[in-house]
Amino acid sequence: MQIQCGLGFVTTHSTAPVRVGYSATMLTQWWKILPNAITSVRLLFAAATLVLLDILSRTPLVDRGALGWWVCGIFVTAALSDVLDGWLARRWNVVTAYGRVMDPFVDKVLILGTFIFLAAPGLAAGSTDSRIVGSGVAAWMVVVMVARELLVTSVRGFLEGMGKPFPADRFGKAKMFMQSVAGPWCVFAASETWIMNYDFCRVGHQVVLWMAVVLTALSGIPALWRAGSLLRGPDNGNTNARAPH
Repeated sequence: MQIQCGLGFVTTHSTAPVRVGYSATMLTQWWKILPNAITSVRLLFAAATLVLLDILSRTPLVDRGALGWWVCGIFVTAALSDVLDGWLARRWNVVTAYGRVMDPFVDKVLILGTFIFLAAPGLAAGSTDSRIVGSGVAAWMVVVMVARELLVTSVRGFLEGMGKPFPADRFGKAKMFMQSVAGPWCVFAASETWIMNYDFCRVGHQVVLWMAVVLTALSGIPALWRAGSLLRGPDNGNTNARAPH
């Protein structure tokens, strides 16, 4: 007899029941787990970024160049994968509870962890002798970022506990973009000498960093406004949306 499975038909001469292997079905449904797999790999990239930042902070200023490029490369790859897994999950309609929890968690580990390390004395301060600017990240900037994320995450948990979805808005996405630009730029400022050589690089470094901090703080305002609207009005959210950034 013939039994249909994910790869076609399996022929057997036995009259006993045949159980088709689970792996055969999974081979034809790999796309259902791909977004979550990308999220999991991004967590490893985030961990690697933080480990390298720790090493970078203890490396002499004059020897940081190559390691700084590695940090930036891994960070950018992780940030781009965040765009990819969210897009695939929505396109293929495979949004899962794992993705809704882990996607914003990994984002926070990558972004907040990076800026915490960049605010450490070993990376924040530069040296005119070695022509290193330093990351320029102050401790209060990290406090602003962490406070915003804790506030929005708490509000999201409260609303979604009431069955009211609270997906990311355009302000949250813009905030995430600016943080993803400012992070590598600050790493370069703490590890490369060429930023000291060009005025537009030094000015650009400060502009991007301050834009990230200000946008992070301001993005919490529309999030709170939207939360208030959800509490006052009916549930009109999208249950298939990814969690907010």
